[in-house]
Amino acid sequence: MLVSSHLPRWLEVLFTEKFFNGCIIHEEERKNEKNIYCLDCCTSLCPHCLSLHGSHRLLQIRRYVYQDVIRLDDAAKLVDCDYVQPYINNGAKVIFLNQRPQSRTRSSGNICSTCDRSLQDSYLFCCLSCKIDYLIRIEGSLSKFFFECVFLPLPESSFENGLMTPDSILEPVGPTRTSSGSDGYGGALASCDTIKIVKKKRSSITACRSVCSPVPEMSVGLMNNRRKKTPQRAPLY
Repeated sequence: MLVSSHLPRWLEVLFTEKFFNGCIIHEEERKNEKNIYCLDCCTSLCPHCLSLHGSHRLLQIRRYVYQDVIRLDDAAKLVDCDYVQPYINNGAKVIFLNQRPQSRTRSSGNICSTCDRSLQDSYLFCCLSCKIDYLIRIEGSLSKFFFECVFLPLPESSFENGLMTPDSILEPVGPTRTSSGSDGYGGALASCDTIKIVKKKRSSITACRSVCSPVPEMSVGLMNNRRKKTPQRAPLY
């Protein structure tokens, strides 16, 4: 975790705070996950805690694969986020707060300037903490990279589609392709086409059954009761 005397208090706590745990104060309430950060109090909150922080600057924390992310629009009001690779989720750009675990070896392409994670060509950092760490080592002073923000409310739709569960879809900005070279939606479209074909075949069979006339019961009875007769020789001449 990034801890430095150069960081403002709210950012230092943001990088180290644990989110998405149950709120102890409202442990009997539903939806009591602590997914909101108060910059003025430097603490995490659940939705039921908001009544005491109405006039404070609030930052919504989202999650993907057990990693904390925030909206790029919100972060850009507080700190310079240039060259931090964003991702798209539910139509909004988000960035990671901290580094993520890596299992692969170092890539030969474009990589993060701090942790060597693979990036798209136009970016230098995989998360906000990597950029801050780099600026501390290179620039020393961070004052020119922070912005004055006196009002930071939560988005109106924050509790409808803001929470990102581990099953959420998170895609990097720009076109992505699967290993087969097709677009990411190709598999889904192919599956839909297959389902349509199967349904069409089934409907055709049903229609054929309804149009064809049924076999009369008498004919069925004659066929079932028919027995073989004793074979007769042809007369000799």
